[in-house]
Amino acid sequence: MTSLFAFLHHLAAFTLVAALAIEFGLSRGVLTIDKARAFLRADQIFGISAGILLVVGLARVFYFEKGSTYYFHSIPFIAKISLFAIVGLLSVYPTVQSLSWRSSLKSATVPPVGPEKMQRIRSIIHFELAGVVLIILCAVLMARGIGTF
Repeated sequence: MTSLFAFLHHLAAFTLVAALAIEFGLSRGVLTIDKARAFLRADQIFGISAGILLVVGLARVFYFEKGSTYYFHSIPFIAKISLFAIVGLLSVYPTVQSLSWRSSLKSATVPPVGPEKMQRIRSIIHFELAGVVLIILCAVLMARGIGTF
């Protein structure tokens, strides 16, 4: 069972990164109907994978692996959870923006999004990706037992 949860955790993490990378690519240039639809789908996949990642990750902490006492005495784990929360909060703006495009997309028109707003979305996604890189670093440090107290 431990291996299954480890697999699900990694699968959700890789899916999250892929969805975020797709959003980053789609946020480049002029927004079209097809790009807006794809962005909305990628953002949905990002949200679903983040939810799965959180649930499976918490199950691993409390029911599998080394136990919650170990993890909550690990600075990299605490940093990892904090960074996950920050990335989640950062993702709110692109999600709210893409959800606001639905009415335009239903009427088959390009959502009215200016280049400044798309650049802001792209910048936020860039910060999310940087946060994910730091999360991966924390995961490595945590797995090696570095920073436990």
